[in-house]
Amino acid sequence: MTTSQGKGQRVWRDIGIKRRYRAERRFKIYGLGAVLLGLLFLALLLSSVVSKGYTAFQQTEIQLNITFDKKVVDPRGQAARNERVLMMANYPVLATAALAEALGLDPSDRKLRKDLSGMISGGVRTQLRDMVLADTSLIGQTRPVWVLAAADVDSAFKGQIDLSVDQGRRKVNDRQVEWMKTLAASGALEKRFNTGIFFNGASSRPEMAGMGVAMIGSMYMMLIVLALALPIGVAASIYLEEFAPKNRWTDLIEVNINNLAAVPSIVFGLLGLAVFINFAGLPRSASLVGGLVLTLMTLPTIIISTRAALKAVPPSIRSAALGIGASKMQMVFHHVLPLAAPGILTGTIIGLAQALGETAPLLLIGMVAFVADFPATPMDPATALPVQIYMWANEAERAFVERTSGAIIILLMFLAVMNITAIILRRKFERRW
Repeated sequence: MTTSQGKGQRVWRDIGIKRRYRAERRFKIYGLGAVLLGLLFLALLLSSVVSKGYTAFQQTEIQLNITFDKKVVDPRGQAARNERVLMMANYPVLATAALAEALGLDPSDRKLRKDLSGMISGGVRTQLRDMVLADTSLIGQTRPVWVLAAADVDSAFKGQIDLSVDQGRRKVNDRQVEWMKTLAASGALEKRFNTGIFFNGASSRPEMAGMGVAMIGSMYMMLIVLALALPIGVAASIYLEEFAPKNRWTDLIEVNINNLAAVPSIVFGLLGLAVFINFAGLPRSASLVGGLVLTLMTLPTIIISTRAALKAVPPSIRSAALGIGASKMQMVFHHVLPLAAPGILTGTIIGLAQALGETAPLLLIGMVAFVADFPATPMDPATALPVQIYMWANEAERAFVERTSGAIIILLMFLAVMNITAIILRRKFERRW
């Protein structure tokens, strides 16, 4: 009887072990499936953005032999005395005449002139004007110049417009399509690297629009967040974790910090609008206000991550430091804080990355304004990378679609660099116990 009972127990034990092993294998399969599903969605997201945005880093340009005709640029010979004359000259006429000459056409024909001017970006006025202002000796000379093609011509040349449909349903007519083919065959029309997306400011013309102002505005804001949130957050964490007495007040403060980390970002925008703009009188659309708002939003994240890093330092370090005669402040700043530095840096960079991608609070403080000039100081009007993406996404022009995806790629690159930096710093300074 005892032997049969023992065999029965072993059988049930073996069945239980096999059941647990099967459950473990199922859990591993579920976990692997979840990881693969997440990677699939990430791949779909990145492929969608990249497929639509990689063309934004190329821009169609036309090489023209521009004749800086004195009759157009300086008809009265006043350039030496009056710079305003050079600024008000009709430079697009020079570009249109050069394009007509390259195609062997008569620029005086009104029907052709409209289509010819539609091939060239309106930004040619600024480009040629700046060339003449920088070197007045160009007046009367002929120089080869690469000018930007119009947005519709750029989209057509990149294959983003279906040219097989009737010309009444597209913005590039058959005549312009033939001119494009002629210029491309002669090498005068080609796609070149688009430096303007990095260095130009806001523009109503898609081919002239860039992220330059937004990148500088985001840089100013991140510097302000780093200069304010890091020391304040670390100091608050050190006090709460190492010096503050454990009572109801500190518990209340800890609960509120955790709650602030979960507050929607738009609430911080309302706070910034009420305090920094309406009460303090700081200018709207300024990087300073944006930096202050993002500082308030980032502080809870830095405090929580810093406290976690301080808690991760073994208590033996504190006991050893106090045992050899170190004061509590020496123990914290000479022993605990250096060992917690990797976690603090990681939390700070993750907080900055989160702030870099925020849009809602910046919209409420006016950083959605159209800003074409580069901000010289944090007090000047500016915008930010996510806000620029938001504004381009609302534009009706077809060419802004690729600009929007290209801007998203730039923002993702910044975020990737910041997160990779956090990983590298953690692995470089981390100590294993």
